[in-house]
Amino acid sequence: MLLQRVSQASVVVESQTVGEIGRGYLLLVGIGKHDSAELAERLAKKVVNLRLFPNEEGKFDRSLLDIAGDALVVSQFTLYGNAKKGNRPSFVEAAPPEVASPLCDHFAQALRDQRVLRVETGRFGAHMDVTLCNDGPVTLWLDSDA
Repeated sequence: MLLQRVSQASVVVESQTVGEIGRGYLLLVGIGKHDSAELAERLAKKVVNLRLFPNEEGKFDRSLLDIAGDALVVSQFTLYGNAKKGNRPSFVEAAPPEVASPLCDHFAQALRDQRVLRVETGRFGAHMDVTLCNDGPVTLWLDSDA
């Protein structure tokens, strides 16, 4: 998962805004073929408790929950692209859609269960235009080892 701290972000599908947030995290979520609901819940807990927002002194000391921030979850299987050989990435490590779609939804629900008040999503499998204002910029890579 690629986490980006944003001042705002949105996702558009076929000229229609399907998800939009203010201050918080844009979460580009790749689901691997070995990922599970338990992993999604662990990552949701990690995401909401990461202290990536500044306190009065400018130090990272506030979590998403502390600032009552938003989350925009966008599925992105291309995070599992392997371009080590040739010029066309391989996506064999990405979960198939029938596994990835419900796990991505489960992750979004796990964020809600962790008390994130506003959780928006993209549309699984659609061509999406994602717009964001990366705040900082602050960008982190989180995976099952996080």
